[in-house]
Amino acid sequence: MLKNYRMKIALAQLNYIIGDFDYNTAKIIETIQSAKKQGADLVVFAELSVCGYSPRDFLEFSEFIDLCEVSAQKIAAACSGIACIIGLPTKNPKVKGKDLYNSAYFIEDTKVKAIVNKALLPNYDVFDEYRYFEPAVNFSCVEFMGHRIALTICEDMWNINDNPMYVISPMDELVIENPDLMINIAASPFSYNHDEERVQILGDNCRKYRLPLFYVNQVGAQTEIIFDGGSLVFDQDGSLLDELPYFSESLKIYSFEYGKIIGHKPIVHDTQNNIQQIHDALILGIKDYFAKSGFSKAILGLSGGIDSALVCALAAEALGPENVMAVLMPSEYSSDHSIQDALDLVNNLGCKHEIIPIKEAAAAFGNMMNPVFKDLPFNVAEENIQARSRAVILMAMSNKFGYILLNTSNKSECAVGYGTLYGDMAGAIAVLGDVYKTQVYKLSHYINREKEIIPENSIVKPPSAELRPGQKDSDSLPEYDILDGVLYEYIEHKKSSAELIAMGFDVALVKRILRMVNIAEFKRNQAPPILRVSPKAFGIGRRMPIVGKYLG
Repeated sequence: MLKNYRMKIALAQLNYIIGDFDYNTAKIIETIQSAKKQGADLVVFAELSVCGYSPRDFLEFSEFIDLCEVSAQKIAAACSGIACIIGLPTKNPKVKGKDLYNSAYFIEDTKVKAIVNKALLPNYDVFDEYRYFEPAVNFSCVEFMGHRIALTICEDMWNINDNPMYVISPMDELVIENPDLMINIAASPFSYNHDEERVQILGDNCRKYRLPLFYVNQVGAQTEIIFDGGSLVFDQDGSLLDELPYFSESLKIYSFEYGKIIGHKPIVHDTQNNIQQIHDALILGIKDYFAKSGFSKAILGLSGGIDSALVCALAAEALGPENVMAVLMPSEYSSDHSIQDALDLVNNLGCKHEIIPIKEAAAAFGNMMNPVFKDLPFNVAEENIQARSRAVILMAMSNKFGYILLNTSNKSECAVGYGTLYGDMAGAIAVLGDVYKTQVYKLSHYINREKEIIPENSIVKPPSAELRPGQKDSDSLPEYDILDGVLYEYIEHKKSSAELIAMGFDVALVKRILRMVNIAEFKRNQAPPILRVSPKAFGIGRRMPIVGKYLG
């Protein structure tokens, strides 16, 4: 029998820093106190909120796990007159199995009342949880204020489609105890189509189990992985009742009474344009990479082309134009128009800039290599010397002035290896490495939605590396709209060459593009971390052998 019919639940959508226990603990306690003042009975935080998601091999250090527990106890001590749910790794008391669980603590009046362990441990794409955690096999609801709560952790609610990845579903076990509501704490990474998938999956859970759901996701970027927030509340019919903001922190309180969420009517999911989402994700990714690393100033090479122009505009928006240094490094093959386009962008943004020509450096390298190169014709070797000369300049300024180098290569270039190792592929973080060239154009137009920031000429002129006379990207690559069509199907949808050909793509074109992608793996293996905005990004989400013959 219910002892208290009304319960106020606060969803805390916060931005954590991996391994910064003082910061995370203080933020959680402050939020608990704020929620308490607003009348909340229970405040819910995200998966692994105590340590940040994902700590990866930090989890192999016993001190790290101990510090998680110390933080949890500090949070518990501050949780007086209110309850909270926090996420953290905990020790597995059994000898058999992995040493840790991915857990949730249910804390009430300064005591850990219940511990719930995650059962479904994702081990695909960017996830690697089974490397560290033991899956839960026992399931029980949590009692609070006369309500029975089915508490689960992220992936535990995703085994509901027609092709289940796991042999059990925790909610199938928990529903036996007749819970009144579901709460799911998550660390669900952003990709431009993932918000719609989340709404569908979570709504399907409500419809299947005939229960309302409170879902909290974290927000913020952790190196290349971006979390978009967008925490959700559903009724038992699977209708969406509320949706917290995307790409920002939020705290909101809901009233739960007699098995229902009071004061909210069904709403339509706020479906954002993919390009707008990518833009917002990249801004957050840049901001958090710098802030969480303790840096504030960025540097990049500005060529007058669209890729570097877009990165410069994004960096200026994320960090402030006063913290962005754009370096123009014209070669003897750079057009006057490219230099002017770069200068126009700098003037539009108000960022800092320097002009450092590389002609003398490239000539010096040429003279130095003449005894070895002899009379061999000009080729990619001389082109790459120019690109690497630019990298030397950028890294010298980085070392001298404390700038962090932003890489400007796009996903199309990364895919086919159209870039110079230790040259234009250098950088601490790749801003556009998960953005196809065709999306770069769309993002540039989005940047210019209110006024011209990126010069129109940078957008409309044929792309070129300008490393030899009259060079164009199309000399070496298919046109980008065609190239990106094949790349998207091959990388995101994992289509084989036979499937691509059956879709109508030219046989020779498919074989050429797939070969370029596969032989460039050694370059991608040495590329900087890439801000992930798609369902399948290069880096930890796509793991291929460097030496291999399979071409898809």
